[in-house]
Amino acid sequence: MFKPILKFILVLIGFLSSYAMANDLPNMCSRDQNVNEFTILSYHEIADKSETLDSTYAVTPSNFDRQIHWLMDNGYHFVGIDDILAYRNAGKPLPGNAVLITFDDGYESVYTNAYPILKKYKIPSVIALVGNWMRATDKVDFDGHMIARSKFLSQTQIKEMVGSGLVEVASHSCCMHKGIAGNPQGNMEPALTTRQWLVEKQRYEDEKSYQQRIYNDLLENNVFLERYTGQKPRVMVWPYGRYNIEVRRIAERLGMPIGLTLDDGSNTRITPLWGLRRILVEGKMTLQELEFLMWMRNGNFTDDARTTKAAHVDMDYLYDADPIQQEKNIALLLERIKKLGVNTVYLQAFADPDANGAADYVYFPNRHIPMRANLFNRVSWQIAKCTQVKRIYAWMPMIAWQLPKNNPAAKDTVVTLQVDPTHLNMGYPRLSPFSPKARKVIKEIYEDFAKSAYIDGILFHDDVTLSDFEDDSVFAHKQYKKWGLAPSVTQIRTDRQQFQQWTKLKTHYLDAFAMQLAQILRDEQPGLKTARNLYAQVALNNNSEEWYAQSLHESIKNYDYTAIMAMPYMEEAPDAQKFYDEIVKHVKEEQCGLERTVIELQTVNWRKANEPISSQELDQTIRHLYTLGVHHIAYYPESVYTNNPDADMMNQAFSQKPVRMYANTMPNQ
Repeated sequence: MFKPILKFILVLIGFLSSYAMANDLPNMCSRDQNVNEFTILSYHEIADKSETLDSTYAVTPSNFDRQIHWLMDNGYHFVGIDDILAYRNAGKPLPGNAVLITFDDGYESVYTNAYPILKKYKIPSVIALVGNWMRATDKVDFDGHMIARSKFLSQTQIKEMVGSGLVEVASHSCCMHKGIAGNPQGNMEPALTTRQWLVEKQRYEDEKSYQQRIYNDLLENNVFLERYTGQKPRVMVWPYGRYNIEVRRIAERLGMPIGLTLDDGSNTRITPLWGLRRILVEGKMTLQELEFLMWMRNGNFTDDARTTKAAHVDMDYLYDADPIQQEKNIALLLERIKKLGVNTVYLQAFADPDANGAADYVYFPNRHIPMRANLFNRVSWQIAKCTQVKRIYAWMPMIAWQLPKNNPAAKDTVVTLQVDPTHLNMGYPRLSPFSPKARKVIKEIYEDFAKSAYIDGILFHDDVTLSDFEDDSVFAHKQYKKWGLAPSVTQIRTDRQQFQQWTKLKTHYLDAFAMQLAQILRDEQPGLKTARNLYAQVALNNNSEEWYAQSLHESIKNYDYTAIMAMPYMEEAPDAQKFYDEIVKHVKEEQCGLERTVIELQTVNWRKANEPISSQELDQTIRHLYTLGVHHIAYYPESVYTNNPDADMMNQAFSQKPVRMYANTMPNQ
């Protein structure tokens, strides 16, 4: 009698393993240990393929019916907005496995093919309506395509559904479900979160104008929808899933405390109402895939935590004073990325023409650093729209900024007593992280960057470090006194106990500042992931925290990803394979070490006049790392023009699957 159960378990394990392999999903270590409180599904059209406007997100009526029945048969309970608010505001418990059904854009097929099922089983739902589409009389401008108004819900149909008590009307903006110019090059980007490039004025709209534009649009839609449907929206469904701190505050002011996103992850007790996460149900999604995603959310795993296959790209290689040549360079990069098969790009946001490790210029508009070219937004958007890349990280310094001499914080720099030749010393010019003026400037640089480009993550430069002879500035002295230490580095170094305490405090201080900067970015890019470059010696030598104020343990704990610069030629390691093996060994000793560590390889030998490392060696190294169970691999630098490393060979190497166990990602039977 155990054979049917055993067969079921084997089939399920086989499916989940193959699904995870196909989607590059490793074992995942969730930072948020709270349980999933409810799951939200995002539907669009419910129509057969021949009747759809966009087949990508159109679910056939038969599949919708099967999905609803699967949910009912497997212990899921449908809830509405009232239930969620009663739970969050008054503590009224939700039923187990609570699910909210939502429909975006207001397609007529929702009334024809979904509403009968909702009505039959008394299922609450939310429909998100775009005011400008609803009030059209003949044609709807649907992302640049003119569509018959009859393809969308009529006023009569909406009022009938609202009158049933099952359907709640949400705002999907009045005129913001479209793209607007997001940079001088003319990329069309989401209107709700983009500071518009004003072609005639050759500048971006200012912050006051931006917020007024958003306020006017959301207010107009609320007034219209209340008159049109008889119901005032209290839910804002962010167009394209994009939102930021400004728009969610405006929505709250207008009586919409709930915001529905397309962010990845579960809805736990710490998920804010304005940032509730949804599973986007796609047209080709099978019932098994939906089942897997539901299980992932209930297990509080992220469903896009795929293995990292990253190219680390210098923007300096793309920049050209000739805009025509610059566009050609970008086109070459895009074609190369496609061939490489990478799913992640670390993209330089700063310029370092004198190669001293500090940012002299940046590639985005800001208040403090000269802009070499308004290029980052252009390149990142093109990569996102034209290639297979899923995540773009901005590669940015934390403290290695060379400010103009007239900047009030320009002289507030890290003071180094001496360089210790016994370990690697980068010696970048850096602003003192202990200077209030310097911290303010750095935060403002990050604020400006956050509003100028779309990114999925931040990769902090390897400047997040202070050596065992740093920082001896007057600002640091004040901080050391606050910590209860001697006021100078020289005095601290004479007391072993103070020295060890000082080392730990510096490590924590730098990481805490990085998290503050990440939060500034996250206000504009809510799903932002964090990564940082870490010196290889930090993973190899127990004394290295004293040398760098970097800790493998603390880094894995604080950042989503730690990118170890595993570069044996730079480190002059006598045995490269042993070098990699030792790093991986120490990473495995950390909780979630493999899940949160990127092994970043070098493609040139800087100690031999930038001699290229052979693609065959890189291929063998990647394959070897995969056999060790490494999930995440990157390489630097990416050479756009010399095919180094060889794109076809890297694609083949990256196509290999890491060796890993799936026991921790199996449902309990």
